[in-house]
Amino acid sequence: MRNFFNFLRSKSFLIQLGLALVLTVVLVFVTLSWLKSTTNHGEFVEVPDFAKLSVMEMRKSVEDAGLRYEVLDSANFNPDYPRFSIIDQDPLAGTKVKTNRKIYFTVNPSGYKKVTLPNIKQVTKRNATSMLKAVGLDVQRVTYIDELGKDMVYEIKYKGKYVKPGDKLPKTSKVELICGNGSITSRAIIKADSE
Repeated sequence: MRNFFNFLRSKSFLIQLGLALVLTVVLVFVTLSWLKSTTNHGEFVEVPDFAKLSVMEMRKSVEDAGLRYEVLDSANFNPDYPRFSIIDQDPLAGTKVKTNRKIYFTVNPSGYKKVTLPNIKQVTKRNATSMLKAVGLDVQRVTYIDELGKDMVYEIKYKGKYVKPGDKLPKTSKVELICGNGSITSRAIIKADSE
């Protein structure tokens, strides 16, 4: 044990300890300097606002800012933004990021996706309205015709043309329901009797 303490007080041990400390300080300094230069420490770029820019305009702005980008899948169509324009970005505009950071974009598609018109014939107006809303369609107006089934859907129109269940319509389209008014004309009764 006494030899160990003598060794700790020896000149050769103290020289080696001093060299090890100097080498450690130099290594830490070199590592920190290298990290600072390769990670652009303290150098930031403010992310521009890309909202409503076309994809071509966005590409130029991203390159001018020294950033990279990735376009994510398109979202649901947003009528407040031009077609094929940027509707969302991550990180948000004004955020400070390092040069060469990747910005993620969501692009507005060319229009609403199409949905299938459900089979609402021979269904009450109230149920038909609910079924249409469930798929993203809406009732613009209801027209009544002389048919026995009161508030029963007999026909469907879209932009003045008859459509049938299974047809594809743009989401958020408004349709016209042609429903029975609960009465039948005398002409229809005569026709039914003659058959």
